[in-house]
Amino acid sequence: MRIIGIDYGLKRTGISVTDPLQIIAGAVATVASCDIEDWLERYLLDEAVERIVVGFPIMPDGSESEVLTRHVQPFINRLKKKFPEIIIDTLDERYTSKRAVGAMIEGGMKKRNRREKANIDKMSATILLQDYLEKLKFMHPNI
Repeated sequence: MRIIGIDYGLKRTGISVTDPLQIIAGAVATVASCDIEDWLERYLLDEAVERIVVGFPIMPDGSESEVLTRHVQPFINRLKKKFPEIIIDTLDERYTSKRAVGAMIEGGMKKRNRREKANIDKMSATILLQDYLEKLKFMHPNI
């Protein structure tokens, strides 16, 4: 079963998924945030998904941000209601966008492609999900 990573934004949402063995995360899409639930419904028709990991925007001091309270938490609540059979988990997403730009530079992506917010959102979702996989391996080393 796969795990989906979501970098939820006010306009766009970056999406990543694992391979079926949950070894590595890969970027899948960027969709308009208003369409993310429909996208997930369609995706779940074709793929078995164990859990969805949503980036949780925490402030540098560890407090909740206004974005979290007003937008991300209601989104998470909708996911839990709409997909009760899937585990919905969260992970601190601090600095994923900055790390995404760095990864794109390291990977040799051209500057004009790095400026596209959709590419940053997909890469951020991928970094978030890969971090989550590392956390799972640390918590369950025999997996």
